[in-house]
Amino acid sequence: MHPYVYATLGGALIGGAAVLLMAGLGRIAGISGIAGGLIQHHPGDRAWRLAFMLGLLLAPLLLLLVRGDSGIGLPQVGLPWMALAGVLVGFGTGMGSGCTSGHGVCGIARLSPRSLLATAVFMACGMATVYVSRHGLGGL
Repeated sequence: MHPYVYATLGGALIGGAAVLLMAGLGRIAGISGIAGGLIQHHPGDRAWRLAFMLGLLLAPLLLLLVRGDSGIGLPQVGLPWMALAGVLVGFGTGMGSGCTSGHGVCGIARLSPRSLLATAVFMACGMATVYVSRHGLGGL
């Protein structure tokens, strides 16, 4: 199957999950908020948050069993760079009041001006990061 087919199916599944979560529980499918709620122990909110996060972790394993490849690939950088990236993403989601899934998938679908701006900033920063890492830092 062509990679674009997988990307299209993945996008449809992400959008469908976001719609189901909003329609069923009235919640935004923002990963940082869902994970943060697990850490902060929101009363009565734990089961759906845990199910959502387990789905994120188990889906690549299911894909690995079905087609022999998880679709994720090997890390392209070492653990220190990944840890730094994780810290920066966590800091950014705090500053931006949400993550790429909350703003980019759910916020844009609701035509939220704040989410449109946040997503534009995410994309610009991502493009700048790729440019600098490939051209300015010797391709890490």
